This record gives sequence, C-alpha cells and structure tokens, in this order.
Amino acid sequence: MSYEEYVRKVVPYVPGEQPKDRSIIKLNTNECPYPPAPGVKEILSKTRYEDMRLYPDPEAQDLLDELSDFYKMPSDRIFVGVGSDDVLAMAYLTFFNSDKPILFPDITYSFYDVWAELYRIPYEQIPLDDDFRIRIEDYYSENRPNGGVIIANPNAPVGLYEPVSRIEEIVKHNRDSVVIIDEAYIDFGGESAISLTDKYDNVLVVQTFSKSRAMAGMRIGFAFGSKKLIKYMKDVKFSFNSYTMNRPSIELGAAALRDTDYFKDTCKKIIRTREMVKEKLSELDFVFPDSMTNFVFAKHKSIPGEAIFNALKERHIYVRHWNKDRISDYLRITIGTDEEMDKLIDALSEITKNLV
Repeated sequence: MSYEEYVRKVVPYVPGEQPKDRSIIKLNTNECPYPPAPGVKEILSKTRYEDMRLYPDPEAQDLLDELSDFYKMPSDRIFVGVGSDDVLAMAYLTFFNSDKPILFPDITYSFYDVWAELYRIPYEQIPLDDDFRIRIEDYYSENRPNGGVIIANPNAPVGLYEPVSRIEEIVKHNRDSVVIIDEAYIDFGGESAISLTDKYDNVLVVQTFSKSRAMAGMRIGFAFGSKKLIKYMKDVKFSFNSYTMNRPSIELGAAALRDTDYFKDTCKKIIRTREMVKEKLSELDFVFPDSMTNFVFAKHKSIPGEAIFNALKERHIYVRHWNKDRISDYLRITIGTDEEMDKLIDALSEITKNLV
C-alpha cells in the first residue's frame, strides 16, 4: 500500500501571471495602479526591524480598532485574516460541511470550488442567466436545499453588481444556513451589504485591502458578521494558527484606514478611468457587462478572445483570459492608470484592424 492512497489530491487555484519585467503593462490581476496611502509609507519608514523577532498580536487589535472606527462596527463583529482568501477559507472550514451542498454561480471567483474540493464540501454551481446575472430564486432553500450560499457582489470576473435588496431576498430564504457575500470590489460601485449583518445573524460580508486600498502585497482581509458568527470563526482560526496576521500588515493596514480622503480619491480615479475605457472599448466593437469593479469583462464582436489575448501579450500587455465555456471570448481587463489604459486602447485599435 502506498502513502499516496492517503494524500489529499486537489486541482489548485491558478492565479494570474506575475511577470517580473517591470516594463510590462500588467492588467491581469486587478491590482490597484496607485500606491497605498501616504500614511502607510510613513509607518513603513518607522518600522523597527528588530521587532520582527517578536510575535504579532494574535488578535490584531490595532487593525480591528481602526476597522471598527471606519465602518462603525463593534470589533467583536469583525474578523481579520491574511487576505480575503484566508478569511473565506476559514469561513468554509467553519460553516460548511458534507451534509448539504453549498451554492454559488457557475461563473464567479474560481477559488470557490477549489475550497469546496479541498474541504470535501459538496457544491452546486448555479448557471448565471444569459446576461451574466444571478437568478435569486435559484438560491432559495425551498427550491434548492443547501448548506450555505456564497455570492461575489460585484461578481468576478463579469463585474456586475446586485442591489442589497436582492441579496437580502437570498438571505431571507436561507435562514438555516450561512450566506457569505464576497465584496472584494464593492468600493468601486454599489452599496455594501454590511447593514444586513445587523438584521440577520447568518450573514458574513467579506472585504479586502488588495483592491481599493492598494495593499495586495500585504495580504489583509476582513469580514463582518454577528457576534456569534465571528466567535465561531475565531475559534476555528485559533485552532488552526494563532498568528495569522504579521506585524507589518497589522500596523500598515491600520495606517491605511486612517487616510479616508486618499482612499476615496483613489476609488474615484479608478471609476473615472473605467468609464472612459468602457467608451473606448465600445468604439472598437467590444461588448461587456456594465462593470462596477476595477476591471472590465469584454469581448470583441467578431474576434476570438484568445487571439486578442495573445496579440496583447506580444505587445507586453497582460490581461486575463479563461478557456472556459461561455466566457472563452472574454478578456478581464484591470483598470490601470490613464496612461496605461491609453496604451491598451492604442494596442487594441491596431490589433482589431489587423484581425478583423
């Protein structure tokens, strides 16, 4: 008998490419094109390297306090982790089991099924409609008995946002299971569902510092929920690893939250550029859902997505492409600086003329 019979074999999540060439225009992983808040740089310059010998605060209280102040939420209703991926993985481990399948869309963040496979949780991927929108009745427990629901809002990679009123209907119809709302992109459009955590004790709303706060490299994620849900998650977290957040992430994350004006200005710049890009893409015969994120999910009316993807890569412009049913002709294009997007549009103009 081989030890391999006992190995937990999974197909891992595949992230976007991380090229080391700084001359590449990198529009493939939805990173913020602007630096973190100036206060982050100030704290970083004062970081004592000798303190790295010490363990961090396992509760990450400084970060929790700033999150509590910014979002007007008691700290015992906030959970922090190593990026929203860590927070979501802890939520899976805490709230989902093998008794009933969890539900999420067929076109969404592609880590959801990976975690389900990893933790041996059954799942159903519910098809989006022809316009890439969720049909909320598909997630009602009376229609599909389930052990939980996870919805990205706005959804990735399509970029569409669902009003909180529609999300609430899903919650109302799943009072016996936990509903997770993944709001990685909420700062670029729409209203957060955080308010639902005041009304329902089975809702978890997850956000991240990786997009709007320009701190993907620091790996900071957080979640809001009822006091009871957060307590359950912390119990699991501290049974897994007491020191998930490192010292710099706690300190720098807290500093980022204190600079509200910079945060708002950064979001406004990205939104303004996104709307400009939509106009330019339309002029080049691209179609796309109306994104409320920091990316646009676009396809050309006549040219295959893979051909455009390869042509852009030859010009040192990286976007994201999936060879999957229904979306193989689409490209997910991160919103960069105005200068980067001008170069993208120029490249697409040349490419589409040559390939049509």
